[in-house]
Order: sequence, then structure tokens, then C-alpha cells
Amino acid sequence: MLFLNWRDAASPEAGGAETFTEEIAKRLVKNGHEVTIFASRFPGSESESNRFGMRIIRQGGKYTVFQMGRSYVRNHLSDYDVFIDEIKILPFRIKGMAKGKRVFAVIHQLGREVWYYETPFPLSLLGYYVLEPWLLKSYRKVPTIAVSASTKKDLVGLGFENVKIVHNGIGVTPLEKVPTKENHPVMIYVGRLVKYKLPEHAIRAFKHVRNTLGDAELWVVGDGYQRTELARSSGDGVTFFGRVSEEKKLDLLKRAHVLMVPSVREGWGISVIEANAMGTPAVGYNIPGLRDSIVDGKTGFLAEPLNPSALAERALRLLRDRRLAESMSLSALKWSTRFTWDRAAREFGEVIQGGNS
Repeated sequence: MLFLNWRDAASPEAGGAETFTEEIAKRLVKNGHEVTIFASRFPGSESESNRFGMRIIRQGGKYTVFQMGRSYVRNHLSDYDVFIDEIKILPFRIKGMAKGKRVFAVIHQLGREVWYYETPFPLSLLGYYVLEPWLLKSYRKVPTIAVSASTKKDLVGLGFENVKIVHNGIGVTPLEKVPTKENHPVMIYVGRLVKYKLPEHAIRAFKHVRNTLGDAELWVVGDGYQRTELARSSGDGVTFFGRVSEEKKLDLLKRAHVLMVPSVREGWGISVIEANAMGTPAVGYNIPGLRDSIVDGKTGFLAEPLNPSALAERALRLLRDRRLAESMSLSALKWSTRFTWDRAAREFGEVIQGGNS
């Protein structure tokens, strides 16, 4: 079985999609499958390695990995019986060359609005209206796995005919009870510091909150090309932790009162469920992905998109109402128990075993 992804989980730029691949693949290996992951090189990476029994092959860079991947498939077609194209905006376009083989697609989210934040004009317009729909057109009949109802809806809107949902899991056991939080209000952001994730909106929302609750803090966990700029303009009360260990991340989530999740689009929102597992509700924008992972009014709140003031208002509702916070924390804990990687791998395997291509 060959997974093609533009990055693997060892990359410093890895996110939820890469975590999904690794956690699913690890369990497929345990179930007796031979799994190879093809991904791009990154500074300090090996061209070939083994992680958790998976063979990792790395060739090319951020953009050339697609050409390299197609070449690898062409030269090793007989080595694999199942090919999985993990599409992060751009597909590897292997469907045509893998005739007679079983080909599947995994799509976490469409680019859509992300084009406007991460690519310059006029490429952003070209990507939104022409490039992405055109590139995905050849995959409409390919059995496809989406990680949320929002992504499935988007794909069906583009003409995809066979889409199954396999939700992300989390790699931590949910706490049995709500833990003791910090004795002053703490908001936390966990994610890459890139434009489309809107980390600056978390900071702007925090400033609104701090105007009301003067001892409030914001913890920013994660790294990215915006970090220097954000740190320079963030002001008092904001601490940047950078990339941290899994243990440290969970400790911070456990101590915080609310996770802030501003973004223009998500596939699902693993950080939301991780926070929930630590007894921490989430406040995010009402966008694809987050409207699936956040149960509005129960495990957190959804706010009007692109409105930091609305984020702040909902965060304040949690921070000022202890009874509401405790109720949401309990609901968040219960909600998080639904999402395990074992379940995700089982459902993924069922799709692969039952799908035709």
C-alpha cells in the first residue's frame, strides 16, 4: 500500500493531515499491511527511513514532490496493490497511470478561501475558480475519504460520487474529570502560525478580553512564518511557546480555560478534540471543519467568521461564568471520547477493503 502525501509526520511543517496518515498507517502495519509513504524532503531529513514499521521515501521539495511522486509510481507500479493519493489542494494525479490498481483519494479540506491568504493575486483567483476544481475533476469517480461532513459536502458539490467520512482521532486518552485550571483566565491557541489559520485574530480577540479581564493571558503554541511578526505586535499578556513536545502541549491545554480556533477553513480540527480531551472547550469561527468538531453551545462556541470581537464575546461568556464553563468542560470531555485513532483506522480499512476503483 502506497500513500502519497506532500509531507510526512516528521516534517517540521506537518499538520493534522500528516498526523492522520501516520496514525492510520501505523495501525495498518500492525494489522499486517505493508505500508510505504512517499513525501517531500525537508532540512535534515533522510531520503529513506522507517517509522513505526512504515517505509518512508522522501524525494523532491514542496512543489517538485508531485512530479517525483508520479515518477515513483510509474517506476514502481507493480510493487503496490493500493495507491492512496492524499490531496492537499494539489493531487499527485496518479489515477491515469495506475490503471488496473486500486486508487483512493484522501481529502481533508478544499483550498477555497485558503488561496486568498497563502498565494498572491492573481494566482489566488486562478486557484479558487479554475485550478483546484480542474485538478480535482479527474478524481470525481475515485473512492474518496473525507474527514468531516463539511469536506464531503464540498466534494459532492464538485461532482464527487463516492465519498466516505472517516473522522480524525486523537492520540491521548481523555481525562476522567475536569482538571484544575489556572487561577486566572487563560486562553490558548494551538496551531501553525500561518495566514489562513488567522493567529492574529486570536491575539486581537485576546486584547478585547484583556480590556475586561485585566489578568487574562494568551498562550500561543506552534510555529510558522508569521511568528516573528506576531510576537512583535502581540503586546502584554501573550506568551509564545513555539513548537513543544506532545506532553507539554497537553499540559498547557489542560491548564487553559478556552482554546481559540480562528481560521478561514479547516478539514476538521484535531486541536479542538485534543483540547476537549483535556477538559477545555473551544471557541472558533463558524467555518467548514470547525462546525463539525465544535458542538456549538455544548463543547464550545462558534462565532461569526472573520470577527475577532465575536470570538472575544464568546470567550468572555466562558471565562466569566464558572457554571457554564464547568458544564461545557464536561460535555467536551464526553464528546472527545468518540474520536480514537483505532476507530479511524478500522473505518479507513473498511473503506479500502470495500471500495472499488
